[in-house]
Amino acid sequence: MPLLEPKPESLRPTAHHGPAHDRVADRRASGTPEPLRGDLIALLGADKVLHTISDLVRYSCDASPYRFVPQVVVLAEDLDDVSAVFSYAHGKGRKVVFRAAGTSLNGQAQGEDILVDVRRHWTGIEVLDGGARARIRPGTTVLRANAALARHGRVLGPDPASAIACTLGGVVANNASGMTAGTTRNSYRTLASATVVLPSGTIVDTADPAADEELAHAEPALCAGLLALKAEIEAEPELVSRIRAKYALKNTNGYRLDAFLDGATPVEILRGLMVGSQGTLGFIAETVFDTLPLDRRASGALLFFPDLSAAAAAVPRFTDAGARAVELMDGNTLRASVSVPGVPADWAALPKETAALLVEFRAPDEAAQEAYERAAARVLDALELVAPVASVSNAFTRDAAALGGYWKARKAFVTAVGGSRPSGTTLITEDFAVPPERLAQACTALLELQSRHGFDAAVAGHAGHGNLHFLLAFDAAKADDVARYAAFMDAFCRLTVRRFDGSLKAEHATGRNIAPFLELEWGPRATELMWRIKELVDPHGILAPRVLLDRDPRAHLRGLKTLPEIEAIADPCIECGFCEPTCPSEDLTTTPRQRIALRREMLRQPPGSPVTTELLDAYGYAAVDTCAGDSTCKLACPVGIDTGALMRDFRHRRHSAREEWLAERSARRFGAVERSARLAVAAADRIGDRLSTSLTGTARRAVRPDLVPQWLPHIPGAAPRRLPPTQRAGAAAVYYPACVNRIFGERPGGPSLPEAVVAVSRRAGRPVWIPSDVTGTCCATIWHSKGYERGTAVMANRIVEAAWGWTAGGRLPLVVDASSCTLGLAREVVPYLTPFNRALHAELTVLDSVVWAADELLPRLRIERGVGSAVLHPTCAMQHLGDEPQLRRVAEACAREVVVPHDAGCCGFAGDRGMLHPELTESATAKEAAEVTARRFDAHLSANRMCEIGMDHATEGRGYRSALLALEWATRPGGPSGG
Repeated sequence: MPLLEPKPESLRPTAHHGPAHDRVADRRASGTPEPLRGDLIALLGADKVLHTISDLVRYSCDASPYRFVPQVVVLAEDLDDVSAVFSYAHGKGRKVVFRAAGTSLNGQAQGEDILVDVRRHWTGIEVLDGGARARIRPGTTVLRANAALARHGRVLGPDPASAIACTLGGVVANNASGMTAGTTRNSYRTLASATVVLPSGTIVDTADPAADEELAHAEPALCAGLLALKAEIEAEPELVSRIRAKYALKNTNGYRLDAFLDGATPVEILRGLMVGSQGTLGFIAETVFDTLPLDRRASGALLFFPDLSAAAAAVPRFTDAGARAVELMDGNTLRASVSVPGVPADWAALPKETAALLVEFRAPDEAAQEAYERAAARVLDALELVAPVASVSNAFTRDAAALGGYWKARKAFVTAVGGSRPSGTTLITEDFAVPPERLAQACTALLELQSRHGFDAAVAGHAGHGNLHFLLAFDAAKADDVARYAAFMDAFCRLTVRRFDGSLKAEHATGRNIAPFLELEWGPRATELMWRIKELVDPHGILAPRVLLDRDPRAHLRGLKTLPEIEAIADPCIECGFCEPTCPSEDLTTTPRQRIALRREMLRQPPGSPVTTELLDAYGYAAVDTCAGDSTCKLACPVGIDTGALMRDFRHRRHSAREEWLAERSARRFGAVERSARLAVAAADRIGDRLSTSLTGTARRAVRPDLVPQWLPHIPGAAPRRLPPTQRAGAAAVYYPACVNRIFGERPGGPSLPEAVVAVSRRAGRPVWIPSDVTGTCCATIWHSKGYERGTAVMANRIVEAAWGWTAGGRLPLVVDASSCTLGLAREVVPYLTPFNRALHAELTVLDSVVWAADELLPRLRIERGVGSAVLHPTCAMQHLGDEPQLRRVAEACAREVVVPHDAGCCGFAGDRGMLHPELTESATAKEAAEVTARRFDAHLSANRMCEIGMDHATEGRGYRSALLALEWATRPGGPSGG
């Protein structure tokens, strides 16, 4: 069967919108210039320096409306690398910006010179003191850290909406807070200590008892300067009072001047200053957080009001009742949220004036929860709500699924509204805070101001803390639009400061958009102190210029990015980065966001651009070939952008007519293909891994790697030639053994997977029937994943017609023993079906084997034996299908301890892609494999044969197998020995 052969010209854009004013210049097509490239390679090593124009462009975007293309990207591995970059920048007069997740909303993760990636090699969490504290590296996501803490009943204080992607380094650097943190649970209040690299290269561990003594020895001028500033501030009572008042609200605008009031020593002051410093004072290499109790009992409601003012007026009542979170959403936000999976479609018809509050109470026990619910009921009695709340008495719920749906809609605020913006427009996200008692007035004033400047913005926020967010869309390519935006920002900042004495940045940190307005909020005296802090700690100005301090009154209009229209499936992307942690190729080549960013740069370029040519030459491997096509990015994206589908379309574009014909032919003759594949596996098994690897390696070199799969160690031998005998009469389900399980077998001495499924189903009194003509059929994923549309259409229609007959017109369920094939048969074949076959498909019930086992077999089985521990690898298809709970239930029947690794994700094997590009699986599984191999497990279980092969390769042969095999052994009558 033909595979992929890169054809760069087939992906060259045919439509152009430009040339755009912010396109990469032709002179940069060759990437990082000399001597910068050579200097850094000599200093750090070639593997730590990214220098092609493709590398630079993919690092040029974050979640902000700004875009700056760095000169070079450094993948720092340790403190020595950071210190070396600092020393080089100092000696050469260069500038340095740090980047972790790139979820910053105001350009803090972008630089125009040396950009240092501190995500890839900087992950890890160590739980301390039974969970009371946690030592966390800066590249660790909030979600990952909280997953480790949850086992100890603890949680971090900061809880930003971007927790799935944002990292603790960025959270501390921006003093991010979130829905419940307010001013008491944020980074400033819960950071116990930090290890910091100063611009001079000095390393300070603020937890070290000798830290002040060592800092005084290494940096006497710095210590003296910090203490002098402290004395100067404390000598001015009005300034002290002003500082305390400013931080009574959520405020991340400028440096934390209260660090001088809260800290007694230079190190204590420095620890406080680093929080919210946005990478301008040093690199935060490690953090230790004081954690908080994870109150697991939640009660919440989504309440609808006639307008924003009515909703805002109700906020203090809920906060007084003890609500942990009170989140506000206006009508535009609610209506845009219908793009979020699970949000009711009728929200689209809500009146524009409608507003909603998401209210949640959290309690440690039943008594406290009931008390909160009684208090909430008293508040509800005094409110006038509107539809869709039908019954006020039933508004609050404890149902985790319902609450999760509410929070999903709220957390999708930026991406959902951004995804519905007019194509080609840029999105600005701003946040500010006012005294909570003035929230209603601020809402009204903000809406009036937006209307006056021609914006129909969306508003949401952490209303319980007086913190509002709003979004504006405008076309950065149009001077009039930029001028209108500039006029609005000027008016908005003056309104917030002069009318409400609010903070211009409540939790997103100053950034490029608010830097010119810093003095407006803080006044000349405090702003002068902030400039002096910068000059004291970073006297040569090498770190993050213009990110926090900028004297140019129009600095916020510099670097605004255009977003040219690209393929419809990806055009709604606002480059937020939520997709990146789920991507198997994140640490190898590109992420979904970067694939889109590279595509957009091609559209900014004029025809014949050398930059486009360079980008296309890299795109085939870096974007298309190394995309696993698992589409987990779609699950992570709040608006469901499926970059995997876009890459499959690009694969299709690269196929010639002959290749499509050959793929169609292979589908029509798949019986012969299947028999040949099984014979090849059997032959390879006989000659051994070493010779098989050598032979395929030679073939790959002679032809090309993308055309010949590579034989890998731990690939199992061939499946039995015959499937186990079954009977149609009395069958409770039709069992469809996937073609991978008809080709690849299991380890010697035990039953094959089809034999196990048949045996355990019969044992439970729910026998299954295998049709005699399954050979030569497939779920069509083989063709679909590679973008062969004609082959996909042939097999999709064939398998649906066959399944219709096998299941007696859908009267019996179809049980499939590979999760990717279940997904293929249940969903992915549908777009390729004829109208007639689509109607047949609608009548089918397609079940994964773990669902069949958990729901139909387990209640009827007796567990005869078990193992001590089992580790699970939930597949990406199971994430799409929502089958992970059933996998866990089956595993828990077979083992006393069941573990899902914190870093479990798509293995990147993706059918045969892990054999075409083994480096993809090795990179995708590195963290999960490290967790798995760090201890002994008695069983390694999954639910997809190729994923099991991939995980075996990653863990050096730990023996991954289907959970159905474990269930068959655990329920087999007889003694304790066996499979």
